[in-house]
Amino acid sequence: MDPIPWLLDGDPAIRWQVMRDLTDATEPAVHRMRARVAREGWGARLLDLQHDDGGWGEGVYSPKWTSTTYTLLVLRHLGVPPQAPRVRRAVAAVRRHQTMGRANQPLFRYRGETCITGMVLALASYFDPDSDAADDVARFLRSEQLGDGGWNCEASRKGSTRSSFNTTVSAIEGLLEYERARKAARTATAARRRGEKYLISRRMLRSLSTGEVVNPRWKAFSFPPRWHYDVLRGLDHLAAARAKCDDRLDEALDLVESKRRPDGTWPVQNHHAGLEHFVMERTGKPSRWNTLRAMRVLRWAGRA
Repeated sequence: MDPIPWLLDGDPAIRWQVMRDLTDATEPAVHRMRARVAREGWGARLLDLQHDDGGWGEGVYSPKWTSTTYTLLVLRHLGVPPQAPRVRRAVAAVRRHQTMGRANQPLFRYRGETCITGMVLALASYFDPDSDAADDVARFLRSEQLGDGGWNCEASRKGSTRSSFNTTVSAIEGLLEYERARKAARTATAARRRGEKYLISRRMLRSLSTGEVVNPRWKAFSFPPRWHYDVLRGLDHLAAARAKCDDRLDEALDLVESKRRPDGTWPVQNHHAGLEHFVMERTGKPSRWNTLRAMRVLRWAGRA
């Protein structure tokens, strides 16, 4: 079964990405569909939940997953157009009122815990590209990169010299978004590619020293990923970055293919516990998010 018609029957956030990544629709058609994310469906529902102070939920980072940070992360995943008037108004309110950390740094300028800094870099680059907020965040994130090419939230606090998959994927996603906003960010590109090599050299799920799978839960695909790493999230980043595909990714790509159901869809396999504004998809059911992401990964890898 071809799942494309089923995907195109979903939320506008799904449809515009399917049109762009899987059907090669024209750019104007993709643009028109993407514009609908701010006006209807999941994107509009999230925007409607913003408070007068520019925030969501009951905090800037916690409680998870209804906080301002995690709501903005979901809106970015949905691809809500940052230039849409209601999105610009929402972002202006965040910029004016939302601060984070002990120093009460403006959200889009936060520099501190590395995994959160990676998230903030992605948000500042995506939602606030015309300001210089992301520049300082990107410099700080590069300074936190470890010798093995990755990042670890414990590096500053506990002196860890070994990187974390969870923190590294957050950092390289943020750097890629920064490169898109800044166009010519060579130092960011170099740092990102070192981070990608960290994941690739470990075959996207294994310890470099022992060859063992670091965390079996990484084989179960979830959306939204929140702060968690999994194999599909890592591969979807590589596809977005147009990284070179090599045989060290074969095991991870085989894993993605093995999750495909007879009807051509992929299920929701994991759901990260916590507060939510609303549930987009149910665990165990066919997932448009996982199907979209798996199909574009396999297309990037030449396994469509």
